Amino acid sequence: MSRQSISFTEPNDEWLKTQVNRNEYSSKSELVNDLIRQARKQQVQIDWVRAKLEKAENSGFTNDNKNEILAQSKSLLNG
Repeated sequence: MSRQSISFTEPNDEWLKTQVNRNEYSSKSELVNDLIRQARKQQVQIDWVRAKLEKAENSGFTNDNKNEILAQSKSLLNG
């Protein structure tokens, strides 16, 4: 695992410390890694929705109704 040195604004550093002090995470590094994992997972869903919308826009229509699209996106989010 590579090591990085990053700086936080005071409010962000205080929030990180609070999470660690609540025993939600064992360290700031663990918390930051979890936040990055969550952001990456969210980006996958955003990219999927964007691709679905672009395909629909380019074809002029989609056969999926809004409930099917919503169910598919929730399925992706829940992995």
